[in-house]
Amino acid sequence: MLPGIGVFGTGNIVKVVVPFLREKGFKIEAIWGRTLFEAEEIAKELDIPFHTNKIDDVLLRKDVDLIFIICSPNLHSQIAVKALGIGKHVLCDKPSGLCQSEALKMVRASQYYPSLISIVNHSLRFLPAFAQMRRAIVDGYLGAEDEITVVDVRVQMGSLLHDSYDWLCDETMGGGVLTLVGSHVIDLVSFLTLQRATYVHGLVKTFTKNTDKIQGIRNITSADFCAFQMQMSKGALVSVTLNTHIPGTFSQEVLVCGKTGYLVVRGGDLYGYKNSTEKEDVIYLDVEDLQRSISLSPVAVNTIPRPYMKGLFKMMGALREAFLPVEDKRGWVKEPVALAATFEDGLYVQAVINALRKSSTNREWMKVCIITEEPDPNPILSAAVRRSGISI
Repeated sequence: MLPGIGVFGTGNIVKVVVPFLREKGFKIEAIWGRTLFEAEEIAKELDIPFHTNKIDDVLLRKDVDLIFIICSPNLHSQIAVKALGIGKHVLCDKPSGLCQSEALKMVRASQYYPSLISIVNHSLRFLPAFAQMRRAIVDGYLGAEDEITVVDVRVQMGSLLHDSYDWLCDETMGGGVLTLVGSHVIDLVSFLTLQRATYVHGLVKTFTKNTDKIQGIRNITSADFCAFQMQMSKGALVSVTLNTHIPGTFSQEVLVCGKTGYLVVRGGDLYGYKNSTEKEDVIYLDVEDLQRSISLSPVAVNTIPRPYMKGLFKMMGALREAFLPVEDKRGWVKEPVALAATFEDGLYVQAVINALRKSSTNREWMKVCIITEEPDPNPILSAAVRRSGISI
């Protein structure tokens, strides 16, 4: 039995996700939009029986057991925490909220309800090339885990912005290349190397502050270029460049060097080099054609870069495998989704992003600090109350 799905969001990614979920046998029961008009339009287009602009109307439906959160990041934490509290499984798009305190609320909710699926859409983990790369690293292709020396990641793509002003233009609402692409890279590096960042140094920059269609009183504040370094827990050094100034193209290269050679993923293909053989070998070639295997329009296929889309499809396929063997709609088996990023991974990614923003502002190396308690919203008032209590 596959659970009924409630979708939050009306962006182009929804037009990609919904047809694929239907092909896998899932039933889309309800969709939420920021406005009733947006929700009605997408519901008609995708033939979804129920639409609304009220969050609770989707969450409280009895035929909805799995929630897909693919709306603006300022709502991620609120919806995820409420959904888990009601007893729904959650797949949340990156990032986990806007800050560490929001991500921490999601972590606590997932810990309180461990029988529910709670994963973050860091889809590159499921891309076959990266799954093979991780397996090769674990099997010692580059030497021992602590012998990984350098990780170099370069992502070049077109602008992330739409024609009109929306949350993608605003850094405080979760827009920008660091949040939307950098979060995937930070998680992927940790997944591949089995190490976490301890110190970071970064430059986060907004070059395009206005476009032909976004101008006047509103300026774009979300970053369109980012370059940063991370010192990892077992000594590896990571260098990342994210550039959104190359229209109409997408290229991604992830290089991991060790003492005995290197592994590199270019697009969706994996290559390996051993010092002993002195030649680069093909380990995995990605030959799957997205449009042939899944009935999507060319516009939809161009909505998300191919590696991210393929990883997302693999992750949704894994979700199906997790639910299929169990007769109860709410039951599931862990093994198919064991590789997925948890809300704890989402909190770590938020901690790194937070440190990178501070580093860019202060122009210095920053320590990555993962919070375990929510920060005091008014420390000055709390200190005054403590002092008055002591004096009494």
